[in-house]
Amino acid sequence: MAFELPDLPYSHDALADNGMSRETLEYHHDIHHKTYVDNLNKAISGTEWEGKSLEEIVRGNYQAGAVAQNGVFNNASQHWNHAQFWEMMAPGGTGMPGELEKAITEAFGSVDQFKEDFAAKGAGQFGSGWAWLVKDTDGSLKVTSTENGVNPLCFGQTALLGCDVWEHSYYIDFRNKRPAYLKNFLDNLVNWENVASRM
Repeated sequence: MAFELPDLPYSHDALADNGMSRETLEYHHDIHHKTYVDNLNKAISGTEWEGKSLEEIVRGNYQAGAVAQNGVFNNASQHWNHAQFWEMMAPGGTGMPGELEKAITEAFGSVDQFKEDFAAKGAGQFGSGWAWLVKDTDGSLKVTSTENGVNPLCFGQTALLGCDVWEHSYYIDFRNKRPAYLKNFLDNLVNWENVASRM
């Protein structure tokens, strides 16, 4: 069965008051994400990957240390990344559940320090990529970044929070101010209940 573009869990203008415009979501979800889905379906048609889960395709096509990943991986991973990204946001954001706040404070010293580390990791990602809060294979919480479409699945980690730092994610609303986009994401857009549910 072919992969499909998931609907946004909110309307296209639901995040506008919190710094992500309708225009950004129309381009980012309706065009960019849809292109990844369409290209993935074409790339796996008639191959061993047809009928496999998205996670199986991502893990099975990731090449550690490769300068560039193959087309199947790139489109599968970006489909997975974006499907998570939409769910990790909510209109007006949400409050951080106590269990998550405790875990973040234990790992980073404070919620503010975590936000600072996460924003710095995203701002420092050279070129296109993602910033992540992950639960590592040893159970610890870490802030990481990945290039292009690479994601925590590739390293056996659990993605708790991810922020797209490709220019198409923020250029309409923030132009070249990636740090401001990241700060706004953390302060005004994150669905912390969704993050906590991934623990």
